[in-house]
Amino acid sequence: MRKLMVFLAVFAVLSLAAGTGFGAEDEVKVGADDGAIMLYKGKPYLHVIHKGRSVKVQRVQDPDYELRGYYAKTARPCPPFCIGPMEVDQSVKTIGEIEVFHFMENQLRDGLGLLIDARTPEWYAKGTIPGSINIPFTDLSKDVEDIEMVEALLLFGAKQREPVGALTQTLEQWGVLDAEHMTDKWDFTDCKELVLWCNGPECGQSPRAIRGLLAVGYPAEKIYYYRGGMQLWQLWGLTTVN
Repeated sequence: MRKLMVFLAVFAVLSLAAGTGFGAEDEVKVGADDGAIMLYKGKPYLHVIHKGRSVKVQRVQDPDYELRGYYAKTARPCPPFCIGPMEVDQSVKTIGEIEVFHFMENQLRDGLGLLIDARTPEWYAKGTIPGSINIPFTDLSKDVEDIEMVEALLLFGAKQREPVGALTQTLEQWGVLDAEHMTDKWDFTDCKELVLWCNGPECGQSPRAIRGLLAVGYPAEKIYYYRGGMQLWQLWGLTTVN
């Protein structure tokens, strides 16, 4: 009888532990009936590397969560806080949150892309989207000769070209030499794909950065504009990091 009581006690403890789920606060279950708030259908969360550590990206699991603070404001003076167009340039694709998730798990993870927080450093320090690096729009709006632009382009995988002679220029213009992703000063053939974002639809910082990159010859097909930015990211209750 005593052995039976011990067995039942142990069983009860194990059942309680399973029910409370030790460490479960860091996990989101996938089942349809567990009440989890998904990133999107069939995807509860993802992981992304931010400053050398793995960060779990998911939505706030509190169904009563409400956005507060700066990004909850709906009335700001226009100008300067005017709602921007959906497209920065007709050659640059505008994307939403799910496309950002896919970018995180593919191009960003594989080292083929970068997630660019184009805001000023002060904004970046307040919190950013996991996996993002801060390249302010002020740097990406500079002339192709300026050191900040040069450093950014090198970081993005572009290569500086040696002085191009007249013959080479002519052959490139005629299509004899492949120069599809080249300018007189830069070779963008192996440059990374970029997702640029800022504070949201009324923020002009990432659009200015995108126009600056286009102006120096960065391939438009390798640039994506996340228009929702931090405002929409926080509206969905998504993970941010400092």
